[in-house]
Amino acid sequence: TFQRQLQQSDCQNVLMKKVFDTHMLFLQINQSAAALKHVFAALRLFVGKFPSAFFQGQADLCGSLCYEILKCCNHRSRSTQTEASALLYFFMRKNFEFNKQKSIVRSHLQLIKAVSQLIADAGIGGSRFQHSLAIINNFANGDKQMKNANFPAEVKDLTKRIRTVLMATAQMKEHEKDPEMLVDLQYSLANSYASTPELRRTWLESMAKIHARNGDLSEAAMCYIHIAALIAEYLKRKGLFSMGWPAFLSITPNIK
Repeated sequence: TFQRQLQQSDCQNVLMKKVFDTHMLFLQINQSAAALKHVFAALRLFVGKFPSAFFQGQADLCGSLCYEILKCCNHRSRSTQTEASALLYFFMRKNFEFNKQKSIVRSHLQLIKAVSQLIADAGIGGSRFQHSLAIINNFANGDKQMKNANFPAEVKDLTKRIRTVLMATAQMKEHEKDPEMLVDLQYSLANSYASTPELRRTWLESMAKIHARNGDLSEAAMCYIHIAALIAEYLKRKGLFSMGWPAFLSITPNIK
């Protein structure tokens, strides 16, 4: 009925946010497995009808949806896990199609961010979650229409990266009383996202907090300078700042 209003400004509008929040509410309040089946069907329809709400402009809706679906991938009901995994695969496929079969950068980034948040909020990462990741990989392997595209490889790369984050987090838990080992793990995780500034920044901030907590203030400062340099470099490439990372060379040669 309100399709025209919902599609205004490339689906970036107040009404779209309200409709989306209503859909999200069904995932945030405990439902029966039977009710969730219908919620997932409604969401598939919603994403199919309004892809630009998720894959264009601000990433807020995409991030919120990824967070809630991943939570359901950790659900105690096997049928809900399967439904959530299927929806997540459909969501990534839509992202790939929306980007003219080039990449799933938006959903990749938001899913890794959501995993990082969920580790802190809900403690995901057990056998249930691993089972959901396996289902998503099976979908990618069996998708005949995508056989000749690089989409299955992108899905596998994403699930592999999610597993890396989960493994690193499990190791961090083991070493939480060994600050130097903990920071080493954080550092290697930050480095693995050298090509994704937003995630690199997330892990550098996390590192800075550990350093500050241990009273290692110059190390914490080094993390923050690297974050600032990442942002400066991004702004330079956008044509909004002339110097980029060399602006910080006078503070530390480490910035290279």
